Amino acid sequence: MRVLGIDLGSREVKVIVLEEGEIVNKFKVSTMSFYRDYCTFSGKIVVDLDKLDIGETDVKISTGYGRNNTDLNEFEVINEVKAHAYGAIYQSGLENFILLDVGGQDVKAVQVEKGLITDIELNEKCAASCGRYLENMAKVLEVSLEELATYSTDPVDLNSTCAVFSESELIGKIAEGASIERLCAGVNYSMYRRLKPLLTGFKGHKLVISGGVAFNQAIIEYLAQDYEQVITLDHPQYNGAIGSCYYGQEISNK
Repeated sequence: MRVLGIDLGSREVKVIVLEEGEIVNKFKVSTMSFYRDYCTFSGKIVVDLDKLDIGETDVKISTGYGRNNTDLNEFEVINEVKAHAYGAIYQSGLENFILLDVGGQDVKAVQVEKGLITDIELNEKCAASCGRYLENMAKVLEVSLEELATYSTDPVDLNSTCAVFSESELIGKIAEGASIERLCAGVNYSMYRRLKPLLTGFKGHKLVISGGVAFNQAIIEYLAQDYEQVITLDHPQYNGAIGSCYYGQEISNK
């Protein structure tokens, strides 16, 4: 059985093909390019799978931002919280954990118990705890995201709770002469402080990380102080698409 999963994110569209339970194809396309170059509209969004070079599939599942945008022709839609929970189950092999998914423009914290979602906490209104915040701050500091992610020691104190005001605060710290290492650590620590309140209501010792923040070792180090085990997935940015495939596989097997 070949299952196609598409996760339509705010910045990128992630595509996964699962065949007999194994990932056989995965790639990303910018969201703008996906809709412009690979889709047409005829009552619903129609994806040109030939252009995507997907091949034949038995089941097609889509997830992502907003039902109208993810309701693709010939695709079954799955809620993105469920998709990410299923993706984490598939990738980690766990049934009891807390999932933290940090996307470009939103954050999801999900309690999973015995393979079922029992609680969720979302942040969809403020960019200060999302991937876009790290991207913007890296630009201000004129460093790559990869370099930013390596610094965790002796962070400068950034108190602003707003992504826009944080940039001004960071520029002030630069003017005061703080080192690039402390500035980067301060950005990472401020992100951690914004993520932590989303997790405080959940009980558990295992935290699974998905989304781009899984590549930020500094934030992982901070989170590791709060949990017995912090697990980063092999394909953290593809987790929603993987979960869509896993869901499609499960309903077909039933």
